Amino acid sequence: MSSEAEKNDYRIEGFSCANCAGKFEKNVCKLPGVKEAKVNFGASKLSVIGEASVAELEKAGAFENLKVIPDKKREAKVYRVEGFSCANCAGKFERNVNGLPGVEEAKVNFGASKISVVGQVSIADLEKAGAFENLKVHSEKNNEPTESEAKDEKIPFYKKYQTLLFAGLFVLLGYLSWFVNGEDNLITILLFLATILIGGIQLLKIGLQNLIRLDFDMKTLMTVAVIGGAIIGEWGEVAVVVILFAISEELERFSMDSARNSIRSLMQIAPKEALVRRNGHEQMIHVEDIEVGDIMIVKPGQKIAMDGVIVSGHSAVNQASITGESVPVEKKMDDEVYAGTLNEEGFLEVEITKLVGDTTISKIIHLVEEAQGERAPAQAFIDKFAKYYTPIIMAVAALVAILPPLFFAGSWEAWIYQGLAVLVVGCPCALVISTPIAIVSAIGNAAKKGVLIKGGIYLEEMGSIKAIAFDKTGTLTKGVPAVTDYEVIGESNDDRNILSFISALENRSQHPLASAILKKADDEHIDYKNILVENFSSLTGKGIKGEIEGIPYFIGSPKLFNELGINNKRIENRVMELQQQGKTAMVFGTDQVIIAVIAVADEVRESSKEAIEKLHALGVKKTIMLTGDNNATANVIGRYVGVSDIQGELMPEDKLTSVKQLREKYSHVAMVGDGVNDAPALAASNVGIAMGGAGTDTALETADVALMGDDLRKLPFTIKLSRKSLRIIIANITFSLAIKLFALLLVIPGWLTLWIAILADIGATLIVALNSMRLMRVKE
Repeated sequence: MSSEAEKNDYRIEGFSCANCAGKFEKNVCKLPGVKEAKVNFGASKLSVIGEASVAELEKAGAFENLKVIPDKKREAKVYRVEGFSCANCAGKFERNVNGLPGVEEAKVNFGASKISVVGQVSIADLEKAGAFENLKVHSEKNNEPTESEAKDEKIPFYKKYQTLLFAGLFVLLGYLSWFVNGEDNLITILLFLATILIGGIQLLKIGLQNLIRLDFDMKTLMTVAVIGGAIIGEWGEVAVVVILFAISEELERFSMDSARNSIRSLMQIAPKEALVRRNGHEQMIHVEDIEVGDIMIVKPGQKIAMDGVIVSGHSAVNQASITGESVPVEKKMDDEVYAGTLNEEGFLEVEITKLVGDTTISKIIHLVEEAQGERAPAQAFIDKFAKYYTPIIMAVAALVAILPPLFFAGSWEAWIYQGLAVLVVGCPCALVISTPIAIVSAIGNAAKKGVLIKGGIYLEEMGSIKAIAFDKTGTLTKGVPAVTDYEVIGESNDDRNILSFISALENRSQHPLASAILKKADDEHIDYKNILVENFSSLTGKGIKGEIEGIPYFIGSPKLFNELGINNKRIENRVMELQQQGKTAMVFGTDQVIIAVIAVADEVRESSKEAIEKLHALGVKKTIMLTGDNNATANVIGRYVGVSDIQGELMPEDKLTSVKQLREKYSHVAMVGDGVNDAPALAASNVGIAMGGAGTDTALETADVALMGDDLRKLPFTIKLSRKSLRIIIANITFSLAIKLFALLLVIPGWLTLWIAILADIGATLIVALNSMRLMRVKE
């Protein structure tokens, strides 16, 4: 078979003979979009090159009532969706799409306004599934706003909400006619009827469809209330109910769009074009057409369009969009730069290392949108609760309308009116949006400040953290060793020559600390590469040795020189003194004399001490440093940063054991590491937090939370944001239920009116939305 187009395999159920299989193959080959088809009768399988839906394939096999089943799940296609007014509508759209022929699985991400579909389906089919809400579907591409979204931002207020404004005008005219002509006047009724039709035609259309299908959602409740109100002659109140419900939906849509805009603003950070040098010519090229290895020219004051490595130039780059750092970072040759960051000073030439879809900013946007779609525990509870809540409200409304007239001689008209008011007040708008707007707002705010939270569950969990374990190297410290002390012993003044010998030996070593010594030599422009070292060998656990100019030299611990028979109490005391300062000390000399002492240390991050203090102030009960370093060094660094417990000389399995013990004692534990090492300990914690997500694919993919800028001060901010999110979600749910309970209690004395009901509903929706949006403004 040809392989130019996509090949899809299917299992076939129902073949009765080989002739039928042959006929089916011919029928499939005739389908538009199919380039080639081949049936394997023995295996009951079909291979198709081209495009054909399951429905079309089954139609081709209808002569034998064949069933066609995709043989394997294909990669999900993602589409952007415009027009969601509420979470319930998103859920209904998801169910409708899952019911389409050819769709294996569909999942809506309400927070990001997207749907991912596994299977074969057209955009027209998707829009048909969303016709109840007049949804518009677009293929996802580079996270760019669609034309309609761009136009939507420019539409004047009066045009955007003209339907609502016309409905409002008619209701005002209706009440004017009421005062002039009376409530039962035909003109008054017609004006109110016009209001209902203009402002609520979509509501009534969907509500009636739902009623026929016995699909009870908030629009079904409102439709029953509107029809019932019209039957008993409450035209004015019904008209107002329709308008206020429409306003409530617009408020919900506006609040969700505002929360989503925090991510949309990220999409606009990176330029869409870049100046690229190819074949000796400089030209502006769209980022889609830029290839790995291209040289990008970035002038002072320009934004960087793609991820890459500097091959020429020196500058200060503002990375706030990626890492949340407010202070520009110095960048020079061989340093990485990221799309969406700002080149402030110098002229840079950058070699492209990633395609546009793989840049750090693209990954952040994708992961944040995925995170916004992940249901938090509170959201899962609300979704489950709302499923049973709406039918219960309908049953309560029916009982309110029927029982008093039947058993207590109440007025049918009065109690039907009360029942309709129960339907309106029972509308779960505020309850349904109480969690998603809060989650989207908080995750979007965190992303802007350089903290990537991978889902609502981790946002909630961060607020409950009681203990935090920290890896030392690369987390509390910078992870880059540096020479802190260099002392020549005796009367020699040739410091540079001695350092060149030490560097020549270390240049052949694989020890992690060797890089610090070589860096010092490079910084001081000491030539060590041309020094000939002979008979080099590593003395496992002790140090190294090699001959220079025929003389054997050694670098290692004092223990090594004790074994060589060189005992120097002053040197031993000096080494001990350096170790007590948290430094790793090495001795250099021959088999006859000690020549120099050199000490190396991993510098503590400036933010570590402040971050630990803030965590303790926030009420985190236990902070513990876990490290494989020696106990002396671990204790010095641990005491300096202020952690409450220190454990040194640990193997990776020991760190895992420590985290498990912390979970047993404190239940909610976070582990902070570099996202690559300490993977078992990170996985064992409730929340794994990776340092330095910027440019580190592993950290971005594996961590539950990533601190993009290597700044531990973001950790207290994340906990504060999480706790505030939890408080707001609980407050929203409590308020939404309390205001409805209060309104329902008004039924007992017969005081509940449609006015009170709809005002309670729209008021609760507005308050909940505004309360949730406060999370977008939480500061560090």
